[in-house]
Amino acid sequence: MWKQLWEMYGGRAAGVVAGLFFGFLYLFVGFWNMLFFALLVWIGYLVGKHRDTGSGPLFPWQRLAEWMTERFRPFR
Repeated sequence: MWKQLWEMYGGRAAGVVAGLFFGFLYLFVGFWNMLFFALLVWIGYLVGKHRDTGSGPLFPWQRLAEWMTERFRPFR
């Protein structure tokens, strides 16, 4: 059962754990409000969810680079 859950939601779980770790680190090192803590956990969840769904890179660097070279070509 645990193996199946890890295979389905492993990235989300790891992302939330990483977000919790960094969130607690920021809470204990200095005083941060709970909104920032929740933001870190949410970002960790989204990155993990993106990994689980396998929907490609988080940022479309190739498409962005093509757009930049087309947009800012020095000699048109």
